[in-house]
Amino acid sequence: MKKLALTFGLGVTLFSFAAFAESWTGVIGDSKCGAKHADAMDNEGSAKCVKTCVEGGAAPVLLTEGKVVKLDKESQAKVMDHLGHKVTVTGKMAGGNLHVDSVSM
Repeated sequence: MKKLALTFGLGVTLFSFAAFAESWTGVIGDSKCGAKHADAMDNEGSAKCVKTCVEGGAAPVLLTEGKVVKLDKESQAKVMDHLGHKVTVTGKMAGGNLHVDSVSM
């Protein structure tokens, strides 16, 4: 009976966490150029600029629905392999920044 209760409790906890996660689709850009490079997935010049700006110290951001969404420090590291790419991220907004749980192309 204890195993059943533990399994049920864990299932409810995982469901509760999933209920608060959201997903966004957009392009990983940079904080310097912002929405200017929303076309990075279709424009090689924009994609190169995103990489150059991030290497120069700009923070990676998510460009979605005409908005520039800031990422928290931990999430910035998670998206480095996706600079200039169209992605779908799951996570949650906290304090004006997006915390990314997962990122996929």
